[in-house]
Amino acid sequence: MNELSNKFQDWMEKTLLPVGSKISSQRHLAAVRDGMTVLIPLTIVGGFACLLAVPPVPAGVTEPTNAVYAFLLAWQAWANSIKTYLMIPYQLTMGCLTLYVVASIAYNLSGFYHMNGLNNLISAILVFLVVSDGVDLTTGTINIAMLGAGYMFGGMVVSILVVEINHFFIKHNITIKMPDTVPPNVAAPFNVLIPLIFNVVLFSIINGAVTSLTGAGFTSLVFTIFQPLIKATGSLPSVLLICFVAQLFWFFGIHGQNMTNVVVAPITTAALAANMEAYTAGLPLPYIYAGNAATLFGGWLAFFAMQLLMLTVCKSKQLTSLVKVSFVPSCFNINEPGIFGIPTVLNVYLFIACVLCQWINYGVYYICASIGLVGRFFVTLPFTTPGPVAAFLATMDWKAVVLWFILLVADYFVIMPFIKAHDKQLCMEEAKGE
Repeated sequence: MNELSNKFQDWMEKTLLPVGSKISSQRHLAAVRDGMTVLIPLTIVGGFACLLAVPPVPAGVTEPTNAVYAFLLAWQAWANSIKTYLMIPYQLTMGCLTLYVVASIAYNLSGFYHMNGLNNLISAILVFLVVSDGVDLTTGTINIAMLGAGYMFGGMVVSILVVEINHFFIKHNITIKMPDTVPPNVAAPFNVLIPLIFNVVLFSIINGAVTSLTGAGFTSLVFTIFQPLIKATGSLPSVLLICFVAQLFWFFGIHGQNMTNVVVAPITTAALAANMEAYTAGLPLPYIYAGNAATLFGGWLAFFAMQLLMLTVCKSKQLTSLVKVSFVPSCFNINEPGIFGIPTVLNVYLFIACVLCQWINYGVYYICASIGLVGRFFVTLPFTTPGPVAAFLATMDWKAVVLWFILLVADYFVIMPFIKAHDKQLCMEEAKGE
């Protein structure tokens, strides 16, 4: 078995690590990954604003027949009285999400080229607004509906292309030259003036051509192209594959979510925004794979079950000592002390256990959410929010909390033989060392 384990480890080192290195170093993917990370605080603010403005009052409940309904109806009455103000943070975060995506990706990508980040950020925003169809020419106002998550993929394409064009012009010295006596902060805007004019003209022509051919603008066309990818990535087999790949990276001590978020974060963020928009409108939530559903009902849950096993059945000094310092952080989804202390890194047995549990956890959640047994995610929470609390607040469904505890028990028994085998091996090694 050890020989098979070593062969498996050697194979993954030869195939997985080079892929991980290329992903982390590829400038466009890294800019998207880092750019999406910046959005987390915005989605949290927008999510809580949405919760305050739209209380989870069950359909058909109009009378305070019990204490819970009385509280929810009072909350609803208060929210309705000031809903216009409560929705302002939501509209300026989730409603304008693509605007922040464009700015963040452009800033991060320009940093790779050592160009002025602020100038490139402003250029990208301007070009995006030109092609977003968000400007009403009759009134001179901006339609916020054209800046939401539905146009995120178009915004990503625009921001990357704008920075690349700016870089091409600067690299080939197609810029306005200022005298050396001019301070750098004054000269910097003139460096992007010619490429900015070129970008505005180019994308205006492209947007006009696309509109005349399809009836919709450039960003709408990009969304139409990417929409099948969103649906395909959100399917159960796709998510299970993503969980497996993320766990493979963790096997080598590489942050699995950081690697997979290059592809995953734009899709789950767009899905979360769509779910939140549907929730505020009182419509069914369209996406299951949204927000951090696959991590909350996945690796975080499995790892907490592993901590409980270390606390209740393990006998080795290493694991019993480790759990004293790793259990509390694990309650808040901070699992690195255990990952590197157990360790799960380069541990084939626990790798198999974690993959099995993630597949079971998310598979069960996916089925339950698809048939309407539990709610779908529409709120982003800080990653340190304990699992049961996050399960409720992200879905506003108490049944999601019940499901979380049921899966915790299932994970406990699935992981038990694997952790016992590891614990037994450690006990033998400790006995030899005495």
